[in-house]
Amino acid sequence: MTRLRVLVTAPLRGPGFAKLNELADVVYDPWIELRPLRIYSADQLAERAATERADALVVEGDSISGPVFELPLRAIAATRGDPNNVDVAGATAAGIPVLHTPARNADAVAEMAVALLFAATRHVLSGDADVRAGQVFRDGTIPYQRFRAWEIAGRTAGLVGLGAVARALRWRLQGLGVSVIAHDPYQDEARHSLERLLAEADIVSMHAPVTEETIGMIGVEQFAAMRDGAVFLNTARAQLHDTDALVAALRSGKVAAAGLDHFVGECLPSDHPLTTMANVVLTPHIGGATWNTEARQAQMVADDLEALVAGRRPVNLVNPEVLTG
Repeated sequence: MTRLRVLVTAPLRGPGFAKLNELADVVYDPWIELRPLRIYSADQLAERAATERADALVVEGDSISGPVFELPLRAIAATRGDPNNVDVAGATAAGIPVLHTPARNADAVAEMAVALLFAATRHVLSGDADVRAGQVFRDGTIPYQRFRAWEIAGRTAGLVGLGAVARALRWRLQGLGVSVIAHDPYQDEARHSLERLLAEADIVSMHAPVTEETIGMIGVEQFAAMRDGAVFLNTARAQLHDTDALVAALRSGKVAAAGLDHFVGECLPSDHPLTTMANVVLTPHIGGATWNTEARQAQMVADDLEALVAGRRPVNLVNPEVLTG
């Protein structure tokens, strides 16, 4: 086989990126480094790939369908756990292997969940704001009076969904002295029903994918079923919970604190009730935003492209049927 020529629009770094450059001639133009940001449509990507004479693509957010499959591509890699930006059926019909990078950001998102947990329960942002404002002794009080909190050691965390992120979070919480239970109808080791989990958990953390089954799965009834003073975390997708019901549970004190890393539409209106609550920590969908994620996905893609070139089956191949026959 001739040497690969790869158009890369995903952010890559580290030893995996070095390996990719050894394997192939790489045109590196990551979308995330551009201002304004650029996400290619299928037509735009096909035009760019043809101009670069690429016979393999490594993308993150670009759309891959239709005209892209008219190119003589030897491989497509999507640096996502779920390559939902790729028309996999279309790629399969064209005989093009599709690679992906499952769990590339699991450790990053698990760390964000821990960060939100501590920030929300230990008054980190409120304490920081008081220091910056010169209000350490606000209203004649001392910080020890205002910011006392329960430790998480000895508490129980309930993980709703037990995929890669939840498993990465589980051992971190266990290392902090937290007992961990889980609900996931597709994982045998997650033995709790949702109802039982909500009744037992002091911390409820969302890790389910967005499906018809899971949209709005935590609503008024589920918040009411939680333990008094529960902490609610969502580093997955905001579609999993009813935000109005969460606001009501926070106002009533049923939910003591919350940490959220995603909002429908990727942003929250500045006048939303959640923005005024000191017991809520809000981050703008940055759970996976680590250099390590980019290095990890680079290694996974490079290893699998190396396998393809060598005639072996890649580990993270979405459509293995293209290699049969």
